[in-house]
Amino acid sequence: MKIAIVTQARMGATRLPGKVMIDLCGKPMLWHFIERLKKIRNADEIIVATTKNPKDDVIVRAAISWDVKVSQGSEEDVLARYYFTAKEHKVDVIVRITSDDPLIDPKVVDKIIKYYINSEGKMDYVSNNLVLSYPLGLDTEVFSFSVLEKAWREAKEPYQREHVTPYIYEHPEIFRLANVKNSEDLSYLRWTVDEEKDLKFVREVYKRLYKEDEVFLMQDVLNLLKKEPQLLEINKEIRHKKLGE
Repeated sequence: MKIAIVTQARMGATRLPGKVMIDLCGKPMLWHFIERLKKIRNADEIIVATTKNPKDDVIVRAAISWDVKVSQGSEEDVLARYYFTAKEHKVDVIVRITSDDPLIDPKVVDKIIKYYINSEGKMDYVSNNLVLSYPLGLDTEVFSFSVLEKAWREAKEPYQREHVTPYIYEHPEIFRLANVKNSEDLSYLRWTVDEEKDLKFVREVYKRLYKEDEVFLMQDVLNLLKKEPQLLEINKEIRHKKLGE
């Protein structure tokens, strides 16, 4: 069973264009994100799923130079991009993590993958965001290729194609769903990068915690925020986009 992390990345983000290649402690944000993914133990490989838009050639070149696989597909139909990426690389189990999450915690991801593996085929989809309890920016979804293929064939709504998995979790009568909850509700924390203030927050965190060849984890960030609660003020007013917006 081949388990692959498939992460979508493109330069054409609407609110913060080019954000995946923006500088973060001297390296592109995408580089830091991939370095964190490389610490995940329960996945066999990492694939960057970008688009065929010439603007995204920089992502292709970067991914290859960082020794991760890359695939190019539809810019708008992200569900199709995931499907053809997984098909091209013969992936059995897809771990979906978005590339605007530079604080992703490898241990959290491993926990969710392990839950899926240990379900021994009893679950079609496992994530930590069906019921929110982790900080926004630690979202992880795990599902089989057959589930992805069914969604690709049957999802019709534009938001279902753009956001990849809504068709799956909106149909519990078809798919067996499971949610991994954190021991404490931290869903009020915003650790993803959509806007300038999000980037400022992440930069402040990295400025304090980043060390070369080391990966700081969720608990390290929580400890920092207890010491410096003013950091929470940086991006607390940003509203997360709803599906279809």
